[in-house]
Amino acid sequence: MQGYIAVTTISLLIILVIIRSIQLKKFGINVFKFGHMDKKDFIIPPFALLLLYLITSNAFNLPRLGTELFTNGIVGWIGVALCSAGLLLFLYSLISFGKSFRVGIDEESPGTLITTGAFSISRNPIYTAFGMVLCGEFLIYPNWILLIYLISAFWLFNRQVRLEEQSLVKIYGEEYVQYCQNVRRYI
Repeated sequence: MQGYIAVTTISLLIILVIIRSIQLKKFGINVFKFGHMDKKDFIIPPFALLLLYLITSNAFNLPRLGTELFTNGIVGWIGVALCSAGLLLFLYSLISFGKSFRVGIDEESPGTLITTGAFSISRNPIYTAFGMVLCGEFLIYPNWILLIYLISAFWLFNRQVRLEEQSLVKIYGEEYVQYCQNVRRYI
């Protein structure tokens, strides 16, 4: 059961991003600015596909990579709760973002600065949601490869957030600086 929830969570995250990008495309907004400012972003998709395989292989008993570090059903259910909370935060973030949602840094047509909804709790609720989901996935499947993913993801999220912050200061100036003083980077 926990494995199916893990696969469903990852799948829903992907589906929600695709649906939102299709919705915004109807308004003439190109959501995917991924890799425009930093070409190293293109190393992320193969790792994301491997993550998807790791989660799916565990749920559907396909050939597995890595070994489990521990087995504990209660910890797995805590993982389910983290995945669920992360998914809800992600959905709330997409709704709060409105037409300003982008994947990557968009300095050409960034949209308005969003400081309400999920963004009144965290300056980066989407990254926080992804982090919650990845922690949950690891607790469901405590595999050493997923642990490496988790650590790497936190490093990559923080790297991306800092790049975005530099860009947001250029775009929004003092309004963004003031927002940073009032709202934490994560939770």
